[in-house]
Amino acid sequence: MKFFVFNSKHLYIAIAVLIAITIFIASNGVISVFKVGNREVPIYSVERNDNKIALTFNCAWNDDDIDSILNTLDAYGVKSTFFIVGEWAEKYPESVKLIAQNGHEIANHSYAHDHYSGWSKEKILSDIEKCDNLLSSITGIKPILFRAAYGEYNDNVIKACDENDRYYIQWSVDSIDYGDASADDIYNRVMSKTVNGSIILMHSGTNNTAKVLPKIVSDLSANFSFCTVSDLIYKENYIIDATGKQIKS
Repeated sequence: MKFFVFNSKHLYIAIAVLIAITIFIASNGVISVFKVGNREVPIYSVERNDNKIALTFNCAWNDDDIDSILNTLDAYGVKSTFFIVGEWAEKYPESVKLIAQNGHEIANHSYAHDHYSGWSKEKILSDIEKCDNLLSSITGIKPILFRAAYGEYNDNVIKACDENDRYYIQWSVDSIDYGDASADDIYNRVMSKTVNGSIILMHSGTNNTAKVLPKIVSDLSANFSFCTVSDLIYKENYIIDATGKQIKS
C-alpha cells in the first residue's frame, strides 16, 4: 500500500489551486482580498517583469519639507503616491493642492490617524469616506487607494476597502525615515531592499527624508523606473500570495 505524504510543497500547491478556483468562480468581479492562515492579505508589492517601482509618502505630521520633496521629484521626472491623513489636509490644503497639481497621486491615510483595531467595518468605512470626501473637495479627485495609520490592518479594514472599490496598499520597503534616522541609514535601507515591483514607504515632515531623497531617486533611477502605485498594481485578474505580493493571473 502506498501512502501520500503531504509536505509543505504539496500544501503550497493546494493553496494555489484553491486560489485559482476562487478566481474562476468570481471571474465576473475583481478579487482584491485573499486569505492566508484565515487572515485577509493586502498588497505589499507587485510581481513585475519590468523594472517598475513605486515611491510613496505618508503625510501625517507637518508640511515643512513638502516643497523640497516635490522639487526633487520634479527634477527627476518622478511621479509618486502620497497617502494623506485628513487632519493633515485640513491643516495644509495648499500642500495637498500642490501635490496634486504636480501630477502625483493622492491616496487616503485615514482621517485622524487613529488605530483601527477594534473598530467595526462600518466605523472604519465612515472614517475612510470622511477623508475621501475632504481630499476630493481639495483636489477634485476621489482616492482609490488606502493605507491605514501605522500600517495596522485586520479583516475589517481590508473588507471595508474591498467592498467599496478601494485597494489597500502596504509596502515592501520601509525606509524607517522618522525619528532620529540618519540620512545614511535611510539610504542604505532603501537601496538594499528595493527590487522590481517594490512599494517604498517614506514620510513627509521628518528630519532627513527630503535631504537624502535626491540621492535615493538618482541612484534608484539607474536600475528602476518610478511610477505611481495605481500604475504599478494590477486592477483585475490577479492573486496575492502569502507575502502580500500581487501576481498577474
